[in-house]
Amino acid sequence: MAATRIAPGVLEIDTLLGGWTRMTAGYLIEGPAPVLVETGSQSSVPTLLAALDELGVSPNDLAGVAVTHIHLDHAGGVGNVAAAFPKATVYVHAKGARHLVEPDRLVRSAAMVYGDLLDSLYGRLDPTPADRVHVLEDGEDIVIGPGRVLTAVDSPGHAKHHVALHDSESGILFAGDAVGVRLPDAGVLRPATPPPDFDLDLALNSLRRFADRSPSGIALAHYGLVPDPGSILEEADGTLRQWAEVAEKAWRAGDDIALALEAAFASDVANVDEAHRAKLETLNGVHSNAAGFRRWLDTRHEHTHPGDTHPHTH
Repeated sequence: MAATRIAPGVLEIDTLLGGWTRMTAGYLIEGPAPVLVETGSQSSVPTLLAALDELGVSPNDLAGVAVTHIHLDHAGGVGNVAAAFPKATVYVHAKGARHLVEPDRLVRSAAMVYGDLLDSLYGRLDPTPADRVHVLEDGEDIVIGPGRVLTAVDSPGHAKHHVALHDSESGILFAGDAVGVRLPDAGVLRPATPPPDFDLDLALNSLRRFADRSPSGIALAHYGLVPDPGSILEEADGTLRQWAEVAEKAWRAGDDIALALEAAFASDVANVDEAHRAKLETLNGVHSNAAGFRRWLDTRHEHTHPGDTHPHTH
């Protein structure tokens, strides 16, 4: 089955998004009060539930479900998983909580972004009862058992409702999408900068916050454990700045940001097998990233008064 032990008490579950392997991961943290980090999409729920059953997690065993943010490839399964595990508390960032309780607006927004892919690939999001939802504050601990907690790390940038979780026992930081996307089969780290609320300065600050915690490893939702956290955080910072520089130059010239990004970074994936490249483009395509940069640049420009200088990060 699709579960791999990546550290003592930490199991990586491949949720097989779209039937693809090594695309989207959930993580089970074992202990007296086990917690699942990320549910994956609604379409992946049968795979996830089968994996948890095979791991011996019965309906009354799971104590918590934590999502790093409410994008549907991470949290689309929350309503279904909450129903399957009636004693589990659902942990989420303050800015995402209401969307889990009343998901209509989020699903409408996702339909505009994903189009036909919403139903064919991701599925939607069933509501979670409000009394099951717990808002995570920055620095708050989710207790797994004696000597083991998951500490919430507020980490906006990719999304304003993004929170990472740092496991006190293994030292692994579950980083959601805040470090980017690195599919093992593609092998390249690509920033994840989608609309509507990508923010470069917040994203870079979140990477610094991660580095300050000195994690032993970083577990990406897309995909898996990255063993050298210092170098991946440095790479994530540098790559994000490079993409932002290309995007801003195109934006200032009135050029197509997506075309500029494709031209600048095509060589990164030139040697990647076509099937694996298609996976990466579906999950984290240049057009989505370009739209996020454009929205960020437009918004920043609107908030800058004549005579102000733009805050540059490069």
